[in-house]
Amino acid sequence: MKTRTPLDRRDLRIKKGDRVLEIGSGHNPSYRSNVIVEKFIDNNYHRSGDVKLYPHQTFVNADGECLPFRDKEFDYVICNQVLEHVDDPVKFIQEQCRVAKRGYVETPSLIGEFLFPKASHKWVILDIDDTLVLFEKTRMPGNYGNNYGELFLNYLPYHSLPYKLLWLTESGLMLNKYEWKDEINIIVNPDDSYYKSFFLEKWDRAMTEKIFPPRSLSTETRRFFKALLHTLQGKIESNLYHRDPLNMEEYRKMKNL
Repeated sequence: MKTRTPLDRRDLRIKKGDRVLEIGSGHNPSYRSNVIVEKFIDNNYHRSGDVKLYPHQTFVNADGECLPFRDKEFDYVICNQVLEHVDDPVKFIQEQCRVAKRGYVETPSLIGEFLFPKASHKWVILDIDDTLVLFEKTRMPGNYGNNYGELFLNYLPYHSLPYKLLWLTESGLMLNKYEWKDEINIIVNPDDSYYKSFFLEKWDRAMTEKIFPPRSLSTETRRFFKALLHTLQGKIESNLYHRDPLNMEEYRKMKNL
C-alpha cells in the first residue's frame, strides 16, 4: 500500500541499517543504494546517459521482471523513472514487492509525459486513489512530437527557485512519487470508465481536484516552507558532500572485473 508522497529521492524513509536495491538507476544512481540492477549495459535507448555506479555498490546485470534475489532479501527498493519503460508492468511491480519490504517508485506524470515525452516510454501513468494507473501511450490522444524537456527538465529546475518549489509542493504535476510498504496497487489499461476518463477526456473540476486536492492556507504554508528548507539543505549537502559516480569502465577496473 502507498504510505506517503516524498518530496523527492532525498526524502525517502530509509533506515540506517536497511539493505537497499535500486533498479534501473542509469547515469544517476542513489548513493544510499547497496545493489544496482541494470538490464541494458551498453544501450542507452532507455536512459539519458551511460551506466554509472559508486564504488561501494554491487552491480547486477538482470531484468527487473525476473530479479535474481531471494524473497524479502532487501529492506527497501528504489525504482526511479523505469516503470514507464517496461513491457510487463504487473510482473515488474510484483518482483519489487517480492524481493523488498518497502520501496519508492517515481515516474513521469501524464502532464510530464506531454511536456517531455520519450520514445522509449510505453506507458502514461497517474496516481489515482493511491493506485498507479498505467495507460498505453499509443492509445493516448495528443502530440508527443514536441519535447520541451530542455526547458522543464534541464533549465528551470536549476535556474528558477519558484519552479523548483512547484515541483516539490505540487506532487503529481510533473512526477508520480509513490512510497510503499508490502505491496503496490497497480492497474494497467483500465476498462473502467472512471480511470479511463483521466487519460482520454477533458478534465473537469472534480477530476482536477482528485489529482490535486484543495488545501488550506495553513497546509499550503507548511508545504512551502518544508520544500524551501529541503531545497536549501540539498544545496548545502551537495556542496559539502558531492560525490561523482564512476562509469562502467572505471567501476570494473576498480573491482578488477
